[in-house]
This record gives sequence, structure tokens and C-alpha cells, in this order.
Amino acid sequence: MTGMRPVIAGTTMPILEITLDPGESVVAEGGDVAWLSPGMQLDTSTAHGSGGQGGFMSSLKRVLGGGQLFLTRYTAPAGGLVAFAAQLPGTIREVQIDPADNFMIQSGSYTASTPDVEVSVALQKKLGAGIFGGAGVVFQKLSGNGTAWVQLAGEITEYELAAGQSLLIHPGHLAMFRAEMPLEFASIKGIKNKFFGDSLFLAELHGPGHVWLQSMNAAKLAAAIEPYLPQQSGDKN
Repeated sequence: MTGMRPVIAGTTMPILEITLDPGESVVAEGGDVAWLSPGMQLDTSTAHGSGGQGGFMSSLKRVLGGGQLFLTRYTAPAGGLVAFAAQLPGTIREVQIDPADNFMIQSGSYTASTPDVEVSVALQKKLGAGIFGGAGVVFQKLSGNGTAWVQLAGEITEYELAAGQSLLIHPGHLAMFRAEMPLEFASIKGIKNKFFGDSLFLAELHGPGHVWLQSMNAAKLAAAIEPYLPQQSGDKN
């Protein structure tokens, strides 16, 4: 048995294709599947994405983090493949998860994982509920043991912050970072902002640790195309 074989293919809008050996499984948000082999067994449950621990409370934490209450487990009794397509132009990255390697990812970035990876809300002490900032930026935590695949939007810039170093980041561009890195939020005076008046709301991420920043985010993409969308008129005539 050779084991699970993931392939990330494509450029601007990549595809994650995972080939499973007989009996192997992968977990994902159900509606995200693009194509799969006949005979694949699908099991949708609140217990999936809970790091093998199960439990309704774990699934509620996932919902608070911007994810779905139910995740789907794809199992290949005789082997097969399942594929997931990126939802925004960008990249799909594979990350290895274990007790020493936990990651925070922006809501909407989670694509799929092996069954023993836990997908949950990212709690921050200063912002208890995990809803970051007036613009509603939310992060999820990947923990447990196994492999996860995440979607990052646009081009990716990476920084390794040393102890004592920090970086101020627009929350929408903060794609992924190591979970042990302290994160704070503050309004920066001097820049006009449509959400916060005369201040700009930024995240400050502290080292040591690694951070992945994305050049695109869904809110800015939506704002860019909004002027070109048909406008609904209140006049039915």
C-alpha cells in the first residue's frame, strides 16, 4: 500500500486531487467537492473535523470560526480519487499538523484534511469570540495530527518573525500563521477608513514564528467587481 497521494495542479485556479488507497478517508466541507470516483462513500456528520474526538461542542466551535456545522468524510472502499477546486485565484498549500505544529487560517481557507485533524474556532483572549475587528475577520485553528490543505488568495508573501519582532497587517491579508504567535488588534490613527472613520484597523502579529500573507481577499475582490454588476431597479416598469 502506497498511501494517500495528493496532487495540487494548475496555476491561477488550482485543483487539489487526492488519490486514496482502499479504506482511506479524507474530510472536507461537503459542498466544495469538484469531482470524485464512483463508489466513494460519503458520510456527513458534526463529528468530522474534530481531530478524532467527535462531539457536538467541537462542531459548534467550528461554526463560530466561520466553518460549517457538518463536514463530509470521503472514504474509498476500493480506492479512488476526490478533487476540490480553489474558490478564488491563488494557491493551495499543504501543511503538516501535529502537537508542535498548529496553524491559524482565515475563515474560508480550509479545503480538506485527514481525519485526525481538528478544525475549530481560533480564540483570542482580547476578543473572546474569535470575531476579529469590525469588518468581521474570523480565523480557524488547525490542530491534532495529520495533513491539511488550505486555500490562500492571490500571491503569497512569507515572513519569519524573530522573537521581539512584529508586523502590522490588514486583517484581510493575514492568510495563515503559526498558532503560538500572539495576535493583537488596534486602530491606527492618521488613515481615513470607511469602516472606522479616521483610523485604520490592523492586526499586529508578534514573533517568533512564520506568517503567510495573501495579496487578495474576498472582500476586496467583491468591491472591485461591484461597479460592473447589474444594478437592481426599484421601478418595475
